[in-house]
Amino acid sequence: MWRNEAEARAQIKDLVAQYYHDFKERKAPFCKGDRIAYASRVYDEKEMQALTDAMLDFWLTTGRFSGQFEKEFASWIGVKYVHLTNSGSSANLLAFMALTAPELGERRIKRNDEVITVACGFPTTISPILQYGAVPVFVDVTIPQYNIDVGRLEDALSSKTKAVMLAHTLGNPFDLRRVKAFCQAHGLWLIEDNCDALGSKYTIGQETRCTGAWGDIGTSSFYPPHHMTMGEGGAVYTNDPLLSRLILSYRDWGRDCICPSGHDNFCGHRYDGQYGELTKGYDHKYVYSHLGYNLKITDLQAAIGCEQLKKLPSFTKRRIANWNRLHRALEGAQDLLILPEPAENSEPSWFGFLITLRDGLDREKVVRYIEDHNIQTRMLFSGNIIRHPGFDSIRDSRAYRVAGDLRCTDRIMERSFWVGVYPGMTDEMIDHMAEIILEALQKSCGNR
Repeated sequence: MWRNEAEARAQIKDLVAQYYHDFKERKAPFCKGDRIAYASRVYDEKEMQALTDAMLDFWLTTGRFSGQFEKEFASWIGVKYVHLTNSGSSANLLAFMALTAPELGERRIKRNDEVITVACGFPTTISPILQYGAVPVFVDVTIPQYNIDVGRLEDALSSKTKAVMLAHTLGNPFDLRRVKAFCQAHGLWLIEDNCDALGSKYTIGQETRCTGAWGDIGTSSFYPPHHMTMGEGGAVYTNDPLLSRLILSYRDWGRDCICPSGHDNFCGHRYDGQYGELTKGYDHKYVYSHLGYNLKITDLQAAIGCEQLKKLPSFTKRRIANWNRLHRALEGAQDLLILPEPAENSEPSWFGFLITLRDGLDREKVVRYIEDHNIQTRMLFSGNIIRHPGFDSIRDSRAYRVAGDLRCTDRIMERSFWVGVYPGMTDEMIDHMAEIILEALQKSCGNR
């Protein structure tokens, strides 16, 4: 049937492409009443063919597609070192763990050291800090940018402060100029949680970089709702060779060896070293310099990512267009709502469109009306993480600290929600969504 494996692969992938066009490709136009999700996968036959290619390799763990993605992603985002992980949450865990390594000397984060962050965001930006025994110091955010209030950074600083760990909210960069200058002035690490902002850009002086590439470490998530997807998956990236080495160790069980998966004796010194209190010549592949985890990704996921990365510029362009279109459609209702604003010096790749209702409107009624009309909504993740049940056991303890008040954070928890602008949305979908949001506002206004 086939003369060789290359011919077999080509024919199988051609059949997969035909399968996509026959059964997966969306052909029906949008009709009012159709479900509008806040996010969804956007893909074509190329991702399915790449996944098939990886499946036919049957390598399954980290392999050639992972290496290809890490190299191409590093070039795209503008960093030297990229390490894929099994999720964005694991990426945050690895980023923080790397900063606890003894190799960092006096800059190492130890238990009871403090890390400045915000309470208004996703829990896995904060959980690595708490789980290690460091102390998150929560600072309020601003509306309508929904990022850290940089005017409060100095108030949050103490002799125990070692780092700042912040996310760019829904694609809108935080004030990197001020935050980076603050970190440099006080010798602090900066971790950029870039999971909701892939493709966003920020300018300091004459230099423009992608978000995630300004800090000491950046992280990304490739969960299906995000800017690009591998299904599950994430990445940690840095320009620092020592941090890169530490991230790789913690990701790969804590081992000292740097041999790629499936390769032995990459360094040429597998049996001639002396490590810790082990016998001389102990197999370097099983020497553990840290206490880590297995947080690697599979090549099946990475193969999808290689194709998604090619589409990312067009995804970003569409997200911006959708956000701008929705913003224009809602501008006439600013007596009822506060519209989001991009950060100064930024070019956001929007993850969502965040709305804060003005006083007197009932968010529950507004959101229920929108959801009842088949449009998916989301809160701004935790709203205020301190008020969640997960904090019950440590509430009002020394496990965390609040610098000042969290007035805007609480307002967002009470009065904000967001809808999607993902690249699979058409103009018709955006216009219909705006129409329903305006109807919901008017009905809620009439019930005041």
